[in-house]
Amino acid sequence: MPKTKVVVVDDSALVRSILSEIINRQPDMECIGAASDPLVAREMIRNLNPDVITLDVEMPRMDGLDFLSRLMRLRPMPVVMVSTLTERGAEVTLKALELGAVDFVAKPKIGVADGIRLLAQDITDKIRIASKAHIRRAPPPPAPGAPAPAPVRPVTMASLGKASTEKLIFIGASTGGTEATKDVLINLPADSPAVVITQHMPPGFTKSYAARLDGLCKIRVKEAQDGERILPGHGYIAPGGLHLTIERSGANYVARVQDGEPINRHKPSVEALFLSAAKVVGPNAIGIMLTGMGADGARAMKVMKDAGAYNYCQDEASCVVFGMPREAIAAGAADEVLPLNQIAAKVLERLRATSGISLNRV
Repeated sequence: MPKTKVVVVDDSALVRSILSEIINRQPDMECIGAASDPLVAREMIRNLNPDVITLDVEMPRMDGLDFLSRLMRLRPMPVVMVSTLTERGAEVTLKALELGAVDFVAKPKIGVADGIRLLAQDITDKIRIASKAHIRRAPPPPAPGAPAPAPVRPVTMASLGKASTEKLIFIGASTGGTEATKDVLINLPADSPAVVITQHMPPGFTKSYAARLDGLCKIRVKEAQDGERILPGHGYIAPGGLHLTIERSGANYVARVQDGEPINRHKPSVEALFLSAAKVVGPNAIGIMLTGMGADGARAMKVMKDAGAYNYCQDEASCVVFGMPREAIAAGAADEVLPLNQIAAKVLERLRATSGISLNRV
């Protein structure tokens, strides 16, 4: 088996050395070059043709995001971002994922050397996943003076009445999921049923992610808080490092945000959320499994289906990584397998149909 060829791009000589050492210890990958800035990296990529690059977010001579934007337009390839655990680091990382980076690793602000060594398995796992990810060429930036795209006419579900208060939508996602979840949420109307989301993410990033989605979507999006009521027209994201589940309190649903052991190596875990959906929401649940590596949530999604939920899985062609949807489909959990850009519309169509309202009246 040929080894995965990796180029490390970081302005810190220490970080370059440690990352190179971690990569070269793996039997299935090798660091074929280490660049101190994007301009050196550009030449290395041209001459060495790596399979994956790791890219520091903040660098001299050319901003990491500028470099990533150009790379994904001109020579799309798998990129794993190396970010700092700061609020700015989180915001820049989310922008990098939007530009096409496959995933990211968060290095601590202090004790960087030891911190990166502790993250060795995480880093190498993400390089492996990135090497197999579906990478798409980024669209060119709009030309100066080009007309803005026509606004999308908002869908309204006001005539659904109680359906939007009784139904709950559950989303599970991992690698590639920050953008996939966004693509579903921005197409939901302001009076959508509540959406409860577990996206595999470390602590320190989910708050920025929720704030970013809140600025883009018609529904309100926030990081879930323990004990809060789950309301229609709102999205709730599992905080990094904590499990999110749903409980019933009288006539209401409430969020339960708790620490605990990782499930399927993940915290938050899709399995925990989907099992609570099956137990508490049953046939009023709609499940959505988006792009991600592994099998977290697949078994629980089948339990949801058996409890009467209706489930959608993202198809292989539109996934960055097909692992989680593939496992859910193999478990018999999927009612429909769809391209990402059709999922929100199909969910709304089903909500209208199951409310007994004719589509042409909505």
